[in-house]
Amino acid sequence: MNIDLITVIGFSAGAITSIGFFPQIVRGYRTKKLDDVSYGMPLLLALGMSLWLIYGALRIDIAIIIANAVGISCNVILVTMKKRYASTRFNIKHDSSINTNNSRDISRES
Repeated sequence: MNIDLITVIGFSAGAITSIGFFPQIVRGYRTKKLDDVSYGMPLLLALGMSLWLIYGALRIDIAIIIANAVGISCNVILVTMKKRYASTRFNIKHDSSINTNNSRDISRES
């Protein structure tokens, strides 16, 4: 199998770019917080990578296809995690034993 330098560079670039998403995904999974990640960034990146994926398919360039398929997957994971963790964060059960009335109980202050 004869792999030329251009192919090695293509696969290396794709691998490094794809690996770049993993720290954010791991951090988000561990902390269950993705407040500092906007929806716009991963959605725009996924759109751009989708176009690169189409381009790679038309050119029959496996390095471009694989790198962008992984990148799209990572961005979809980020958006899914952001949506999931944002919706669960606000599901706080109300404890009826807690006095939420701001007025002081005068009967106990004697």
